[in-house]
Amino acid sequence: MSQKIKKVLSHDTCETFCFDEEKVNRVQNVIEDVKGLELLFKALSDSTRIKIAYALTVEEELCVCDVANIIGSSTATASHHLRLLKNIGLAKHQKKGKLVFYSLDDEHVKQLIQVAYLHHKEVSGK
Repeated sequence: MSQKIKKVLSHDTCETFCFDEEKVNRVQNVIEDVKGLELLFKALSDSTRIKIAYALTVEEELCVCDVANIIGSSTATASHHLRLLKNIGLAKHQKKGKLVFYSLDDEHVKQLIQVAYLHHKEVSGK
């Protein structure tokens, strides 16, 4: 391994192994609370679904046809992504006559999308 690589690696890892037993125990006691949380992020890791989720922060409610036009897809594709967001608990829907309208499930989901968006803007410099 070259010297340059060794120097880079030594800056981002501990040079000796030790840990704070109190902190480790506190976190280990609650770490299982996040079980299943990865499914939420997995659902939002798809560029189409994150666009849909973001669109639902801009407009509180959109019908499947609106979403299809926003993302430039068929209604079948939009419906598929919306259904996945609904099944994971991020969105909800209601039928009004012949149309189906989707919205984010609650304020927490909206805040999650908005905070991620703000973070992205800061990191990307946009």
